[in-house]
Amino acid sequence: MSKVAVVLGGSGFVGRHVVRELAKRGWRVRVGVRRPHHAMHLKPMGAVGQIQLAQVNVRHQGSIEQALHGADAVINLVGILHQDWHQKFAHVQTVGAANIAQACSKIGIDRLIHISAIGADADSESLYASSKGKGESAVLEHMPEATILRPSIIFGPEDNFFNRFASMASLSPLVMLPLIGGGTTKLQPVYVDDVADSVCQALENTDSLGKVYELGGPQVYSFKELLQLMLKEMRVKRLLAPIPYPIASLIGLGGEIFGALPFVEPFLTRDQVQLLKRDNVVSDKVGTIEDFGVTPKSVESILPSYMVQYRKYGQFNEEEAPVSPL
Repeated sequence: MSKVAVVLGGSGFVGRHVVRELAKRGWRVRVGVRRPHHAMHLKPMGAVGQIQLAQVNVRHQGSIEQALHGADAVINLVGILHQDWHQKFAHVQTVGAANIAQACSKIGIDRLIHISAIGADADSESLYASSKGKGESAVLEHMPEATILRPSIIFGPEDNFFNRFASMASLSPLVMLPLIGGGTTKLQPVYVDDVADSVCQALENTDSLGKVYELGGPQVYSFKELLQLMLKEMRVKRLLAPIPYPIASLIGLGGEIFGALPFVEPFLTRDQVQLLKRDNVVSDKVGTIEDFGVTPKSVESILPSYMVQYRKYGQFNEEEAPVSPL
């Protein structure tokens, strides 16, 4: 009988790719989400009955244990990119991570893949990075054999990085794109399918037990270089305006106030500005994506496939030539 993997937070951007890859490899997948009726799009990714949905709130230990019953492995993808009035970094990425690891230990599940982030540091001034670092410590306290994966910025068709800035650039030729801190921050974007492949390889490879891996793409870019590459694929020109960190923080405060409105996503937060003060690249002190036998794909090879939607003429690169009169 096929083994059962529980994917917590499986309805998000990374989660749907992990669920698809697990199903392709023959796992039975139970996806734990807060609102199962919003995750029905996952069920066709496998054979009939292969993918199940379960209601889980990572702040409630009982719901976690119920979802983990009978599982062979657990993947924790639960995370948020910004806080709001009912979702806090500490609750989701620290307390939630601790609850999941504690439930695994209590039930006797010995394979836990915990998705963290490059830059995770309990002492960081960024609330996001601090909660991620504390979450890692909590996981290892309850399950020292857990595998921790720290991806850099993850890109792909539904990402929250290129799509966000491309949407801004599409509004008007007068729109300026902000270069936070001058755009010098170094980033190492990793393709979402490569992350999903790494998760599955870690799950199936006992050599990864108790180890930390940082996942990055094949090339390091500055923030400015990534926006320039995006604009090139969009076939548009936009002004890239350097924004000093203090001013960016004020803009981030405005984003938080605007984001307090119902169903509104903040365009920038002060914590995101804080994160951009530190490079987000793979270190040489832990494992890497290559240790899983994964050859990461470049931004240049993937970005054109979904930036085409932002071009003026879509998939048609050039404007149609005028018809000559007879």
